[in-house]
Amino acid sequence: MSKEDKKPEKKDNNNPLKQFNFKFNFYWIYGVIFALILGYQFLNSADMVNSKLTENEFNDILNENDLSKIVIVNGDYAQLYLKSEALDKEKHSKNSNPSIFNAASPTYTYDFGDLQNFENKLNEAKQENNLDFDKDNITQTSFFDTFLVWLPFIFIIALWIFFMKRMSGAGGGGGPGGQIFNIGKSRAKVFDQNTKVRTTFKDVAGLEGAKEEIQEIVEFLKNPDKFTKLGGKIPKGALLVGPPGTGKTLLAKAVAGEADVPFFSLSGSDFVEMFVGVGASRVRDLFKQAQTKSPSIIFIDEIDAIGRARGKNNITGGNDERENTLNQLLTEMDGFGTDTNVIVLAATNRADILDKALMRAGRFDRQIYVDLPDKNERFEIFEVHVKPLKLDKDVDLEFLSKQTPGFSGADIANVCNEAALVAARKDHTTVHHQDFLDAVDRIVGGLEKKNKIITNKEKRTIAYHEAGHATVSWMLEHAAPLVKVTIVPRGKSLGAAWYLPEERQIVQTDQMLDEMCATLGGRAAEKIMFDKISTGALNDLEKVTRQAKAIVTVYGLNDKIGNITYYDSSGQSDYSFNNPYSEKTAQVIDEEISRIVEEQYQRAIKILEEHKSELTVLAELLMEKEVIFEDDLKRIFGGRPFAIEEEHLVSNHPIEKSIKADEKSESESEISTENIN
Repeated sequence: MSKEDKKPEKKDNNNPLKQFNFKFNFYWIYGVIFALILGYQFLNSADMVNSKLTENEFNDILNENDLSKIVIVNGDYAQLYLKSEALDKEKHSKNSNPSIFNAASPTYTYDFGDLQNFENKLNEAKQENNLDFDKDNITQTSFFDTFLVWLPFIFIIALWIFFMKRMSGAGGGGGPGGQIFNIGKSRAKVFDQNTKVRTTFKDVAGLEGAKEEIQEIVEFLKNPDKFTKLGGKIPKGALLVGPPGTGKTLLAKAVAGEADVPFFSLSGSDFVEMFVGVGASRVRDLFKQAQTKSPSIIFIDEIDAIGRARGKNNITGGNDERENTLNQLLTEMDGFGTDTNVIVLAATNRADILDKALMRAGRFDRQIYVDLPDKNERFEIFEVHVKPLKLDKDVDLEFLSKQTPGFSGADIANVCNEAALVAARKDHTTVHHQDFLDAVDRIVGGLEKKNKIITNKEKRTIAYHEAGHATVSWMLEHAAPLVKVTIVPRGKSLGAAWYLPEERQIVQTDQMLDEMCATLGGRAAEKIMFDKISTGALNDLEKVTRQAKAIVTVYGLNDKIGNITYYDSSGQSDYSFNNPYSEKTAQVIDEEISRIVEEQYQRAIKILEEHKSELTVLAELLMEKEVIFEDDLKRIFGGRPFAIEEEHLVSNHPIEKSIKADEKSESESEISTENIN
């Protein structure tokens, strides 16, 4: 750009008119009107524009017959009006034009004291001096008295307007004073050619199956003749179902970026309001807007807010408004007069609680399951999220994708961001591979607490507990391979062991029993080495008890109970007050759960007694170094006695993210942070 081009721009910046960017506000009109009223009352007030007389001055004016009229106001004071010839006198000329608003205003005011005496005095003077003034009595109310009377009502009206604006103005739009009429309007955000969304399918890594079905819907809108010439019809809707963080909303954003049609986006909670009938009204308005711009797409995020199954609430009338909203949504999606090209996309991670009428074909023709990513998909997701990072050459994304089984797309994004923060704390100029590993440890196990006060006796107990986990898992065929063991406190745990589970679709009985045995290895080590057990194994006991209960009551893997499951995938059992089995069966279940857990505990003790010397060496090394890795176990135990396949099967099982008491399903093979709490 030349200097000549820059000069006018500089001149405009120095323009004082452009430095003050005032925007018109409708409330300015109210302020101007209020100021005018106040100004009129002040300038036209008798106290402001009139002179007050003393008793002697009043007597002189009265005896000189200069008064044309006396007005007694509220029986409190008198307003004195002079004759025109009296106004020409020098002593009265200064008050000849007392008000700029009213030329006929009184010239003087006089506080007479007692009204009865004042009236008697006027009557006597009028008779004695033959005066011709007129007398009148009026009642007058000041502006401030009136304002104080109406102040409560003004406050209530202002408060009502404020709440109506807050409830409907934020999302309903409209001009000043019009928000109350928009309370039943849709709050959907519209994305069209004027508001382009930059997210495309290229930004969505993994999820190949889900993307394929979503892309077909977009293609249908772009080129409908390709499908309709064969007799096909445009699908009414698609429901995205999957665990949290897997990319359901991201897919919807990609649809908005790819489709050349208007895209209406809102949340299920946007229909919910405190007023009866508002939800149904907003549904009608939403579909009316979409139909006027058809072909178009409506995306409802977290549809379970309004789509929950009807009739399950025992409180009468407690869900009427939500049910009315759902009924209107059902009618708009598939009812009379719904032949317009409007596709509804919805997302939820609680598809099991949705109403059956909402899930049927003709409303949501497709249910697209957005699953947790496998190893290859995790690698693609890592590639997307590391683009804004300054990576070092030692970063191995292939290793990181193997190290994070069960991580969702949101978890991987969090790992990349946390790795950058870790690198910044270490004053690195680039993000190293170790920063990513530290980030995974931070997310899975929690923040390190090296300053936590732990006695030597407790530290020794923790070391043997974690060494027991590592030893038993190393000697079992189906236990997950160890990654590292630490006795540095993280989060609520005092120690943790990281394992890399096999990604598999199904779990067999011996695999579950090996995992239970490895979980009980910590308590078994305490029993062998100290002949005492501690409360630190609470997390382990909770996990194995839940796994044993699943073996007996869920998966039908117990010989005594047989091929029976008491698990209800429909969720109806949540509303039942009775167990689906008899008291006798309940006793058998309790006995079998106790037997399975005890057998694995004794099995862990036997393994540790056979390798007591190695256990001691491992625990002492852990006491010294605080963190040990797989290579340390290889030096102590040698290679694992069982051949482990290098290529793991693909699994959908989520990672165990902490050592708290909220582990995932009993059948899952997890990255475990076995711990002492």
